[in-house]
Amino acid sequence: MKVLDKLEKKFGRYAIPQLIIYIVGINALVYILRYGMPQSDAASKLWLHPHLVLQGEVWRLVTWIFVPPSTSLIWIFFVLYFLYMVGIGLEREWGSFRFNVYYLTGMAATVLAAFIVGKGATAIYLNLSLFLAFAHIYPDFEILLFFLLPVKVKYLAWVNWAFIVVTVLTAPLPGKAAALVSVANYFLFFGADIINSARNRGSTLQRRRSFTAKVEKGSSGKGTMHRCAVCGLTENDDPGMDFRYCSTCEGHYEYCMKHLKEHEHRKNPGDA
Repeated sequence: MKVLDKLEKKFGRYAIPQLIIYIVGINALVYILRYGMPQSDAASKLWLHPHLVLQGEVWRLVTWIFVPPSTSLIWIFFVLYFLYMVGIGLEREWGSFRFNVYYLTGMAATVLAAFIVGKGATAIYLNLSLFLAFAHIYPDFEILLFFLLPVKVKYLAWVNWAFIVVTVLTAPLPGKAAALVSVANYFLFFGADIINSARNRGSTLQRRRSFTAKVEKGSSGKGTMHRCAVCGLTENDDPGMDFRYCSTCEGHYEYCMKHLKEHEHRKNPGDA
């Protein structure tokens, strides 16, 4: 992406290296505080609530990404470890600046959607966008599902895409908005690749159809695929005849088996 290249040259020095470590670490700290002091409900001071932000609690524009997504000790360990692995993998592929941009773009989109619909938001969909990016780059990477079953991340990504589609189709407006903005940064980064891939698949399919049509046309007697450069024999004239190219002739000259070894070798015009 040329725009990102220019931005990185100008602002790359301001990127936060290993940003995901800080995010995972603070999530773990908040979980420990909630687990050790459940009566304090410290997380309630961190959630993104647009009406409270407008009342002056502007820290909520950032702190909502530090609220852990689960209260189960085993599950939170798995979630945070997986988030760390995905974040480190993306930063290793992109560099610190691009990873920062991807994450901050997802944050900005989530905050904007929360203010548009007037409802709070969590980091669940934002973290999902990180996983989708990871699956796009490393589709064959395997993880142990439930620490037992090896599964390639591309299959889990399909499940998550299905979840997003169902949410967009069936959920109330706040849910639809959250699901849509969760993939805004994904399409910003990978949209061009997806379009080019679709075009390439279309071109490949078109060439395959063209080749098939030529073969079918040749076999029906309306055209030929092979023609001897000496006698003009084609596969329509003798369906059992084999045709070969001469390795000595300069150019794409094809011969029937009768003339493959009995012909005058040809050179490109202009050669001495």
